[in-house]
Amino acid sequence: MPDKQSETLPPQLDLSNLSSSSLAYVEELYQDYLSDPTSVDEQWQEAFSNIPKNGFSNHALKLGPSFQNYSLFNPPAAQATDIAEADAELQFKVGMLIRNFRVRGHIIADLDPLKLTQNPVPEELALDFYGFTQADLARTIRSGTMAGKTLQEAYDRLKETYCRSIGVQFMHIDDFEPRQWLRNEMEESLNRINLTHDEQIRILEKLTEAVTFEEFIQNKYVGVKSFSLTGGESLIPLLDLAVQHGAEQGVKEVVFGMAHRGRLNVLANICGKPERQIFREFDDADAESNIGRGDVKYHMGYSNDIVTKHGKEVHISLCFNPSHLEYVNPVVMGRVRAKQDRMDDQNREAVLGVLIHGDAAFIGEGVVQESLNMSELEAYKVGGMLHVVLNNQIGFTTGPQQGRSSHYATDIAKMLQSPIFHVNGEDPEAVAKVIKLAMDFRHKFKRDVVIDLYCYRKFGHNESDEPAFTQPVMYNTIKKQKSVQDGYMERLELIGQITHDEAIAIELEKKERLEAELTAARAPNYQLTFQAYEGIWKGYTGGADAKTPEVATAVEMATLNLLGQRLVHIPDSFNANNKIKRLMGQRAEMYQGERSLDWGAAEALAFASLANEQHRIRMTGQDVERGTFSHRHAVLRDATTSERHMPLQHLYSEQASVEIHNSSLSENSVLGFEYGYSLDWPEGITIWEAQFGDFANSAQVIFDQFISSGEDKWRRLSALVMLLPHGFEGAGPEHSSARLERFLMLCAEDNMQVMNLSTPANYFHALRRQVKRPWRKPLIVMSPKSLLRLPEASSPLSDLATGEFQKVIADSNSVDKSKTTRILVCSGKVYYELVAKRDAEARDDIAIIRLEQLYPLPTEDIKLALSGYDSQTPVYWVQEEPKNMGAWFYMRVNFAEGICGHKLIGISRPESASPATGSSNSHKIEQRNLLEEAFNS
Repeated sequence: MPDKQSETLPPQLDLSNLSSSSLAYVEELYQDYLSDPTSVDEQWQEAFSNIPKNGFSNHALKLGPSFQNYSLFNPPAAQATDIAEADAELQFKVGMLIRNFRVRGHIIADLDPLKLTQNPVPEELALDFYGFTQADLARTIRSGTMAGKTLQEAYDRLKETYCRSIGVQFMHIDDFEPRQWLRNEMEESLNRINLTHDEQIRILEKLTEAVTFEEFIQNKYVGVKSFSLTGGESLIPLLDLAVQHGAEQGVKEVVFGMAHRGRLNVLANICGKPERQIFREFDDADAESNIGRGDVKYHMGYSNDIVTKHGKEVHISLCFNPSHLEYVNPVVMGRVRAKQDRMDDQNREAVLGVLIHGDAAFIGEGVVQESLNMSELEAYKVGGMLHVVLNNQIGFTTGPQQGRSSHYATDIAKMLQSPIFHVNGEDPEAVAKVIKLAMDFRHKFKRDVVIDLYCYRKFGHNESDEPAFTQPVMYNTIKKQKSVQDGYMERLELIGQITHDEAIAIELEKKERLEAELTAARAPNYQLTFQAYEGIWKGYTGGADAKTPEVATAVEMATLNLLGQRLVHIPDSFNANNKIKRLMGQRAEMYQGERSLDWGAAEALAFASLANEQHRIRMTGQDVERGTFSHRHAVLRDATTSERHMPLQHLYSEQASVEIHNSSLSENSVLGFEYGYSLDWPEGITIWEAQFGDFANSAQVIFDQFISSGEDKWRRLSALVMLLPHGFEGAGPEHSSARLERFLMLCAEDNMQVMNLSTPANYFHALRRQVKRPWRKPLIVMSPKSLLRLPEASSPLSDLATGEFQKVIADSNSVDKSKTTRILVCSGKVYYELVAKRDAEARDDIAIIRLEQLYPLPTEDIKLALSGYDSQTPVYWVQEEPKNMGAWFYMRVNFAEGICGHKLIGISRPESASPATGSSNSHKIEQRNLLEEAFNS
């Protein structure tokens, strides 16, 4: 302190004159001021307001008149210096104590229902750490949120708020406003909730429903897998409160995503799926109708309309889910975004996404991190997902010590500016407080929020598993554990909110209803019913390709011309790159029929024509705005300001929306998101483009478990389009093959379409056909690279105005079929190399047929293309891929009996463990040998 006893402080106070303890106190106050100006007294706000951020140590404090009577600088007595320093030291330590409870109080919160984990008290949460005396406990705190309270009162309040049944991590949030809001909401209420009698009874009823349902299943279906919720029943009142509270905030739809555990309970007690239908599925009494299709009961989804206790109608959907636990996350996010867009819900408040995770999967699966990373990106925002981690404290047989390197299963979520609430599932009212906080936070700040619901898993991974083999101590404890329903019932009885007889009556009513539902399920005339394609899906169909007629996809020339003009128009105020100006000039000629269309121009016209016809377009992927190969340029950037301009959004005032967004560097979650979006927007076109086709490897679970089998397993349709750049250009093993063979192996029952297109016009018609035809199946396009600019691979504008999609393109060369000595059938880029060789060698005895659609295999079109040729003429399948890859095995199987009498012979690179060579010169040699074999073998 300055050695000075004047009544008035100097207007400028040199910080170097302060004692070390006073300086430390003032510096701590200054740091508090930077994060929250209102956390310090007005005098300090006034003093600090003139100091630049991070300039504390190099400045003097400019003191206003309010400091004249401020005790720290104007001590009232001779020993004022010592008193002020002691007071400053105390206040500084109190500030540290408060902050440490906010940061680390969760460490000693009472979270584990089994009491098996006991964290040591961090030394900074103990009073002794600060050297507080007994007298200090009675001293009054002068500033901050605890001002006016004694140190003892503040300490007790901090423990009550942050160390009871709720532990909170929120101080990692950089933004002041949400951090302050959370602090105030929690500390003012001591993290408790005042529930009415009716609210308490409803929680008891939902717990009773959950417990009774699980007990009923265990008794009636002994040893049958159900992935019981027993031990985690607080999930049911939590979800019920989320729906009820959300409805009051304006939520009209809720989309749930979860893995197996507790799914049947959620279906029955949250989604309202009739228990008789669940029991019928347990009985497996309808086996004939499910041969070769369907899924296990704990993977199935369900949709329903419910009415809340306040009379609000809410549509609830529980997404289907495969055994790959967390992969439903981006699918749910995509569905939520599509529903919000359908409602024009720009505030993203009307649709709530809820993801229920397992603790081991949440921290262990990379798709979780990818999905969390997407949450604040403009292309994927949904206004905040509600994450609930059903923390069984075990993953199958693996404990946390073997399953994660972090303290919590939820630590991955600290990458977001969102709170993480840890709560003891055996304290239902703490659960109620947490879900209210979470829903209010999401509603206010439109961010994800995470609830870590600590519970246990009574029956092991599944009901046939013996968990005591690997967790004997845990399961000895679990055997003695009473249910959360019993614990809450006893509490309500103790405080006089319910009598024992009333509680028993609730339980009996639930059991009687389940018995009645089981009787109904086993009635001789009961039949399982499936939700038909209704609502937005009415009028669309799946099933066999042949049952859906073709549609016209051509667009009138005048419309193409006009759309083209709009596509190349650049506002006068927009400073386009000079190369873009030249590109737009070339496209203007294409759109007037003066120059042949390249791939990007044809695609833009397909998008423009669909938007003009009120079909929404959404496209995402890595670098799709420009295009990986700089061919698309759908989104332009001002050369001076980087301002974004998309011509496709400025065609007509009444056009449909067009979204084209670069994605994060993710395949897995981005593809899952777009698949989810396609599930709720059948009348538009949703497209995902891989940067290179082989990048689809990283999203194989989405292809295998959702895209290829969703209709067969769950009766769900999707018309998602996937563009996978494919073609051997000498770019090496990782940028040559989109692994065509893998997709063809997944094809069956007309489940999806696989194409390898060779002209811009056919691509144009394929995109329009995907929307205009009511048949809704995923479309995989082996899209080109070198063909994007190959002059031979261009199309006249007239092909868009008069043409149609061609599954097979017969040889356009005017050859004499009777003199043909060999027929080459191929797909994609290699066609142009075969034609070039044929022209160079003047071989008029060779016919070349292009197979544009590989699946469903257009047998009749192939027959038509082969008609007129002698049946003894050899037919060769020519592919760039190695023999064990590409379409050769698929084509050989389908040509086993021959078509029109022709047998198929394969020409390819030799079989290989890797798709392609890494040497450009080696590639050229291989390609030359391949073409030579095609012509002279």
